[in-house]
Amino acid sequence: MDKVFIKDLLVRGIIGIRDWEREKPQDILINVTVFTDISQAAKTDDINYCVDYSALSKKLQSHAETATRLTVEALADDLAQICLKENLVKKVIVKVEKPGAVRFAKSVGVEIERSNYE
Repeated sequence: MDKVFIKDLLVRGIIGIRDWEREKPQDILINVTVFTDISQAAKTDDINYCVDYSALSKKLQSHAETATRLTVEALADDLAQICLKENLVKKVIVKVEKPGAVRFAKSVGVEIERSNYE
């Protein structure tokens, strides 16, 4: 299966369980790999057979900036479900990170895998 990826999408949103984390938006780093079949797009050079990564990025950004989730786990699952609703997407890997959330760590987060076969 082929892959389309969105790498290092940096958004700002409310996420976390502590009071101070709920007061102002923080950086959230999103990486997404969607699994699809691009063979028809390659043969025809037709955008209708492609995953529109620009539109998908905007949907992910909008959700992450407005969701105000408590956990990165919940946000990652939200984002995976958004991806799976896209035409042609069969499976997705979503990685959500909170850069600088833990002292002495560059970043912390989760990586999940979801598919339309579950």
